[in-house]
Amino acid sequence: MNVTGHTRRPASIRDVATAAGVSYQTVSRVINGHPSVRPSTRERVLAAIDELGFRRNATALALASGRSRAVTVLTANTTHYGYASILQGIEEAARAASYAVGIGVLESADDAAVAAEVQRAADAGGGLIVIAYDPAGVRALAAVPDALPVVGVVETPASPPGGDRPWVWTDDREAAYQATRHLLSLGHETVHYVAIPSSTRRTSARTSGWRQALKEAGAPESRPVQSSWGPAGGHAAGLKLASDPSVTAILCGNDDLALGVLRALHETGRSVPGDVSVAGFDNAPHSAFLTPSLTTVRLDFTGLGRSAFALLHGVLEESAQVAPHPVSVPELVVRESSGPPPTSR
Repeated sequence: MNVTGHTRRPASIRDVATAAGVSYQTVSRVINGHPSVRPSTRERVLAAIDELGFRRNATALALASGRSRAVTVLTANTTHYGYASILQGIEEAARAASYAVGIGVLESADDAAVAAEVQRAADAGGGLIVIAYDPAGVRALAAVPDALPVVGVVETPASPPGGDRPWVWTDDREAAYQATRHLLSLGHETVHYVAIPSSTRRTSARTSGWRQALKEAGAPESRPVQSSWGPAGGHAAGLKLASDPSVTAILCGNDDLALGVLRALHETGRSVPGDVSVAGFDNAPHSAFLTPSLTTVRLDFTGLGRSAFALLHGVLEESAQVAPHPVSVPELVVRESSGPPPTSR
């Protein structure tokens, strides 16, 4: 109620369009999580929605459509940068479309535990998004009943999936290829790789991209150092690689591993990039503020989450579906941690 005692009219979709300087159709696309909207336009519309307090009546929409306006996300992790950013993108897109989001944590890859979590998600109604970056997520995606609308956020597939598999992914193979080519172009004889765990037993897309770049350059290939997701694993791998004086370039499967590798090189007296160049993966927020700042590859995980919701939303609303596709081309971000090998200085 305003100062005159009259009830203020709730903001409409056209009010939001006027405030954001766009058409009401564009506002509708933002609300429905459509991925074709430019990021700057999306941010402007979301800001106008917040400023005007615009809300779609979720209860009325659910009653009118006979559908539950809810989405459950199944994931084995909520804290690692990629997982957390995907969750952020899903939540933003779902909130704009007046969908509620629940999270089911896959605490184990055991078949019984996975099946129980999938059943809980099915009982909640609505749709399901599975982040399948690990064995638990892969098993959960495979265990979803056929009748339940589901979208999988997966590692880069070896080949494009059929239309019956609504998946989204980033092009990890191209990203690793770009990072390895960058290090080789600086004059390094080869690039060593510290790998994150793969969701399957097959060679991961990141490993494939690294190998492809080495093969094209005729560079010798060493065995990847299998590691974990976090800095402690990177530190252990870094100590191992630092003991070999022939190692002059290291690609890490994510920026957290790179953080541990940088610490190990510092402890063993090998300067970066003077003695060893290091590149990470993902462009996590801390990567620009390390000393030295980290060369890495940017992947749009938040956009991936938005696209996952848009694809699921199309299924739930029986509207045009968004074909599964890599969300964006990886972007190499060159910073202080990469340079020529010592023999070139």
